[in-house]
Amino acid sequence: AAAAKTRGQMIERKIEALEDMATKVSNRRSRRWLNDRLLIELVPRLHVEEIKGLFAPPPFGEEAPLSAFCRTSVGEWDAFRSIDMDVEERFMQRMKQSSTKQKNLVNEDESIVLNAWRRIDCQTREAMKRNFLPELLEIYEGTDQGLH
Repeated sequence: AAAAKTRGQMIERKIEALEDMATKVSNRRSRRWLNDRLLIELVPRLHVEEIKGLFAPPPFGEEAPLSAFCRTSVGEWDAFRSIDMDVEERFMQRMKQSSTKQKNLVNEDESIVLNAWRRIDCQTREAMKRNFLPELLEIYEGTDQGLH
C-alpha cells in the first residue's frame, strides 16, 4: 500500500512538473502529455500475468481465458470456431443450386405470361390500354419486343 502511495505521489509530481512546463511547449505536446496523464489515471497497474500476456499473445503464449460473453454463448460460437472447408463448400454449392432453380422458375413463369401476351391481337391490346394501366402493359410490350 505504501509503495502504491509513493508511486501515485511520484506520478502526481511528474504531472505537475509537466503541466508547469506546458506553458513553455507547443499545444500539440501539451495535449499529448495530458492524454498520457489521463491514460495513467484510467489504467490500473498490471499484474505479472497481464504483462506477460502483452508480450506473448495467445497464438505464441498461453491460452487466453474466455471472456464472459464467450462463456455464455459457447454453443452459438462453436460453429464459427471450427469451420470445416468441405462442409462450407457443400453449403455454398447447395445455395448456388437453389438460386439457379429459383431463377429457372421465374424464367418459366415469365415465358408463360409472355407467350399468352403474344396471342393477344392488336385491337384487344389497344382496348386494354385504354381501360387498364397503360404503364403495366408497356412493360409487357417492351419485354415482348426484346425477346423477338
